[in-house]
Formats: sequence, structure tokens, C-alpha cells
Amino acid sequence: MEFTTLIDVDSLRKLQAASGLAIIDCRFDLANPDAGAGAYLAGHIPGARYADLNRDLSAPLSPTSGRHPLPSPDALAKRLAELGVGDDTQVVAYDEANGSFAARLWWLLRWLGHTRVAVLDGGIKAWIAAGGALEAAPAAHSAPTAVQFSPPADSSSRFNSSPTADLSQPAQFSPRPDSRAVVTTAEVAAALRNPATLLVDARAAERYAGKVEPIDPVAGHIPGAVNHPFSTNLAADGRFLSPAQLHARWLERLAGRDPRDVIAMCGSGVTACHNLLSLEVAGLTGAKLYAGSWSEWIRDPTRPVARD
Repeated sequence: MEFTTLIDVDSLRKLQAASGLAIIDCRFDLANPDAGAGAYLAGHIPGARYADLNRDLSAPLSPTSGRHPLPSPDALAKRLAELGVGDDTQVVAYDEANGSFAARLWWLLRWLGHTRVAVLDGGIKAWIAAGGALEAAPAAHSAPTAVQFSPPADSSSRFNSSPTADLSQPAQFSPRPDSRAVVTTAEVAAALRNPATLLVDARAAERYAGKVEPIDPVAGHIPGAVNHPFSTNLAADGRFLSPAQLHARWLERLAGRDPRDVIAMCGSGVTACHNLLSLEVAGLTGAKLYAGSWSEWIRDPTRPVARD
């Protein structure tokens, strides 16, 4: 069985006895960028390797970019290969609890055409609560998988299941970047002129409204965007709501629009991926990511800003 959205603790335990699994710890703290790596070294799910949001899951900042630019496909593919990801690898990403950082890795792998990737529902907290063991030593690094770029997949093959791994052959990772999954700032500005477009901001309500702004230099939101905080995808225990509950909530938010007309954003293109994951769990596919998000939008002071 392959997992393409979420995985629970019991299912992960069963997978640990099999080959072809890469567990990736994505814990991070925006206020303390070294905290995630420190938490990993203090104790992580056995066999997990660490991916840092700033160094591994983002490109360096530029004068026009948001806070977490997308890494180049080739750089990301090489790093994922170093983490043991091959074409037939089942990847499981986790973070502290709510999946906000793990969802970034989930989306990045989907962007590269690798669909066998899931977020651990409830994160390491759920693992510990279920009696899961931790280890403190960094996971041993085997030889990286080979990277072989392929032409972008068409829409009919992009989400096909991967074949069973042939363990007699060296693992290979063949990324197929999907340019259709991402929109630029210019494309967002143009899309907002189309009433069918729904720009969904995943930030907390008070940040969206411009009442507080703890991270970026300008408060507010893009005119025309609607607010769907990523936390509304979660139950009180930090796990995702059921597919049926998410489906109902998103249908209300879509208000008759096609999910393919949704553009997801947040502060820097990270928690927006949580909304994209929840849409996928709900069976509503085809939404896109505005990777630059609010922190890129405000780089140009001539772009409009709204506050409630």
C-alpha cells in the first residue's frame, strides 16, 4: 500500500519493517531557526533524517523573493537523493505536531512528480503518545540515490502510482517538475482580475486582517484574497479533520468554484502547502501554490495592500 496524503502512526510502524522507506524530520521554528535541528538531535523517529526549511526546502533569499523561495528543482532533487529518496521510495514527512512544515516537503515532492509521500498525522507528538521509540543518533547515511531528470509529466501521468521497487537495481530519483503547480506574483495579480479565481490565505485571522504582524514588515493581505487559516484543517488534538469534514469545509469556501481555480498563499509559501494538502485529503485536486506569498508581494511598495 502506498500513502499519498496522510499516514497514521500504526501504518508507519508497519512500514518501518520494510525497505524503500524514507522518514524525514521537518521540525522548524521560524523564531529560532536552529531549534528544529536541535530537536532532531535530541530525539527523532528511528531512521529519520533531517531536512531544514531554510537550507534544504528553500532557496537563498533574493531582493525580490519572499522569505522562503522555492529551491531549484535540480538542487532539491540532489538533496532529496541525499536523504534517500528514489522513484519508488515511500516518503513520510513529520514535524512537531500540526504538519505545517512537513506539508512543505509533501508539496515539494509532488511538485517534482513524486506522489508516494505522506505527512505523519499528528507529527512526532502522536508518535510519542502512541509509545513510539525515539533515537538520538543521526541516521546513518547510505549512498545517495542517482538523479535522472525527466521531461515534465503530462496531467494524465502525473499522479499515477509508482511501480513496486526493484531492489536489485540502484535506486534512482527522476524528478519531473510541474510548472503548472506554481504561480508567480505577476500571475497572481492578473488572476485576481478573473472572478473565478480564489486566492486563499492560510495565515491566522489577525495577521490576514493586518491587526498584528510578527514576521513581515507590512501588515495586511492581498486585496481579493480570502482567509482560510491552516489551523482550521485540524482537530483539537492536532490531527487533520476527516476527509468528509475537510470536503464540507472546502466546498463552503469554494462557493461553487472549481478547486483548479484556487491559488494557495500564506506568509512565505509554507503553511499554504497545509491547505493544499487538506484539499487533496478532501479529494479536491488541482489547486496551485503562490510560492512567494505575502512576503514577496510586499517587496514592491506599489502593490496594493488591504486591511480589515
